[in-house]
Amino acid sequence: MVWISGGEFTMGSDDVFAKRNEQPPHRVKVTGFWMDETPVTNAQFERFVKASGYVTVAERKPDWEELRKQLPPGTPKPEESALVPGSMVFTPSDGPVDLREMANFWQWTPGANWRHPEGPKSDLSGRDIHPVVQVCWDDATAYAKWAGKRLPTEAEWEFAAHGGNTGKRYFWGDEFKPSGKFMANTWTGKFPYQNTREDGFEGTAPVKSFPANGYGLYDMAGNVWNWCADWYRPDTHVELAKEPMCSDPKGPLQSFSPVNPHQPERVTKGGSFLCHEDYCAGYRPSARRGLPPDTGMSHVGFRCVKDVNAPSPKS
Repeated sequence: MVWISGGEFTMGSDDVFAKRNEQPPHRVKVTGFWMDETPVTNAQFERFVKASGYVTVAERKPDWEELRKQLPPGTPKPEESALVPGSMVFTPSDGPVDLREMANFWQWTPGANWRHPEGPKSDLSGRDIHPVVQVCWDDATAYAKWAGKRLPTEAEWEFAAHGGNTGKRYFWGDEFKPSGKFMANTWTGKFPYQNTREDGFEGTAPVKSFPANGYGLYDMAGNVWNWCADWYRPDTHVELAKEPMCSDPKGPLQSFSPVNPHQPERVTKGGSFLCHEDYCAGYRPSARRGLPPDTGMSHVGFRCVKDVNAPSPKS
């Protein structure tokens, strides 16, 4: 883990790429904490599963009574044959599609889980040091508890992501490819149907494949989105900006998103190998999105933090 000494910074952004849920920028102070140097890898998550016997949400049969709470009233129960373990897998389209419709490039896939990230025919061969994916927020918090750690707050994550280089679009500066060099694992080409792999990778990359930020943290931009502890609301920054300085904010007391009003969501940060400036440019420190806490996806992982006085964590 890496020690992050804490301090004050401007959270959020009014950059040209910033979305409304990143605005307005406001001052925040965070207390020092320890943070994982990289996202949790497949090898690390496997040690947790073997030691604890934990079964991830994507490996369990869906509970219809829980599912219906997250759906519009009156939604009919699907056939029993459809209620099988699985998760969301990115599926490239054949050509240009409406990017507002995620169904154009995401598919619910029976048998997809952390052991089989792209579906039952895939496995983890050669991916021990890739970040674990297809883990939902519930899985991430279970790992963190076992390891003697916790998930970071959004403020902690964003402060750490800057690496001390605040005021810049990316943690390395304002230019996406300084001197023609790729600094993160993102989508290159035309999203979501043509990936040129100019950065060397089509999917997840081994951790530490790209430069660390100023704090020595790897993969704080691109590769996989990271779960945070906070509930998600698109207007969180609006509320925080009402104070001249917020100290160690923990996020809203409950979630609400007008785009997804029936499902509570947790914050994810950092972007992924699927991010492209034409779509989300989520590899900026201020970028944020919400995701239901029981949902795993093939581009979402996590890393943990630890308070300065917490007991020594498991490695």
